[in-house]
Amino acid sequence: MTHDLTLPSASHTAEGLAERALRDPHRPRFHFTSPGGWLNDPNGLSHWNGVYHLFYQYNPLAAAHHRIHWGHATSTDLVHWSDEPVALVPGSDGPDRDGCWSGVLVDDGGVPTLVYSGRHGDHELPCVARGSADLRYWTKDQANPVITAPPEGVDITAFRDHCVWREGQVWRQLVGSGIRGVGGTAFLYESDDLLSWRYVGPLLTGDASQHQGELDWTGTMWECVDLFRLGEDEEAGSTDVLVFSAWDEGTTHHPLYWTGRYHGDTFNPTALHRLDYGGRYFYAPQSTRDEHGRRIMFGWLQEGRTDEANAQAGWCGVMSLPRVVTLATDGGLHQAPAPELTELRRERVEVAPGRQADRYTRLPAVRGDQLDIETTLRLAPGATARLVVRETPDGAERTVVEVSRAQDGTGGTLRLRRETSSLDPTVDTEPRYGELPLGTNGRVDLRVLVDHSALEVFANGRALTARIYPTRANEAVGVGIGADGDVALERFDAWQMASAFTDGPRPLWP
Repeated sequence: MTHDLTLPSASHTAEGLAERALRDPHRPRFHFTSPGGWLNDPNGLSHWNGVYHLFYQYNPLAAAHHRIHWGHATSTDLVHWSDEPVALVPGSDGPDRDGCWSGVLVDDGGVPTLVYSGRHGDHELPCVARGSADLRYWTKDQANPVITAPPEGVDITAFRDHCVWREGQVWRQLVGSGIRGVGGTAFLYESDDLLSWRYVGPLLTGDASQHQGELDWTGTMWECVDLFRLGEDEEAGSTDVLVFSAWDEGTTHHPLYWTGRYHGDTFNPTALHRLDYGGRYFYAPQSTRDEHGRRIMFGWLQEGRTDEANAQAGWCGVMSLPRVVTLATDGGLHQAPAPELTELRRERVEVAPGRQADRYTRLPAVRGDQLDIETTLRLAPGATARLVVRETPDGAERTVVEVSRAQDGTGGTLRLRRETSSLDPTVDTEPRYGELPLGTNGRVDLRVLVDHSALEVFANGRALTARIYPTRANEAVGVGIGADGDVALERFDAWQMASAFTDGPRPLWP
């Protein structure tokens, strides 16, 4: 908690936020959410002395993006989270008076140190805060901002968000940005002490004139850049990954990543990939290497309903489930939910394997709005398998996950059909889809996690995240399976998922 914090006493603005949030049937129960109010980007993700620290963009005063604070939660198992004191609060004056925007946590010789974007007016500039040994209390550096302006002579679209690491005897930092008329970029800086920074140059710059309007458009600005190496214990087989979120004139588009090689002052890309087929529903991801050597990633699940609905509900924004990210055989990333999440599994239902002869069969034994479903399918060329969740008894509301194999058998598609997910005409129901690599004989390992309005789908290592808002939430608990063409169901297991939080409202100011 910062020294200039003034707690709101009996603020009518915040009154009842946590209580209203708790009553909302669309609020997830095993995904992390803030106690109430607003949540967006994951920040400062780290594994420090055996404890996972998840900081996040937070407004405890309203379910709206305004004067952003840094919320803070801790966990020893990536499943159950404890709310910690708010870490950063906008100052009464200074470079972060209008918000403490996204950043990271680094270990500066044993001193936990945050590097974040302080917002003042239309400007975001890098700032530093140092923490207590338990990472619960923070003091902003008097030298803030530690970079006083973007690079000279460059017409930028924006300048914010940070990736900071130690390289040899120096610190290096990437700041997300964009060069007007060219494309998104990540500016590289260097420092001896985290306070005085030397501009090196753009690490990599995209081309915004290419693929505009497409699902892999790189945008005019790169938010929340994240550079890391996978396979680092085997130099010859390692790959460098540069993750970013494509932004343009205030619109958040989708998360992408380059694979390639970071060397010297540049990143030499080999391929561009989509990180999550849900687009903005897995936005601004951040990752860390935990003490077990795993690359753990979180992202922000944006809302798909109106601002008015969010305000009425008293909360806005969901943190994704933790993902373990590894190298896939095709050179991209393989994503899977952290195995610790199985701790929340309760009653298990198994469906008998066999050929799927019907276009649709409801599974009366599988019901719920907190589910973890795992299935293995074999698709013949031209075949499609579907899994239906959150279905009302009359089928008026239902969400459909589809996996299909091309007629020539060469590849597949993962698709989420939300057109009938809600009868509310104001919510987003656009379909989401992406390429699906297939295993031997058309094998698909599919996992679907349903948590009220939060939906995360994993198919052969590819991820698709979205939000759904059935109007008849208490009735929309049905599950079913179906197929077109030759589909073999080799395995189907479903578990009820317990809540990760205790009952009752959580304090907005822990």
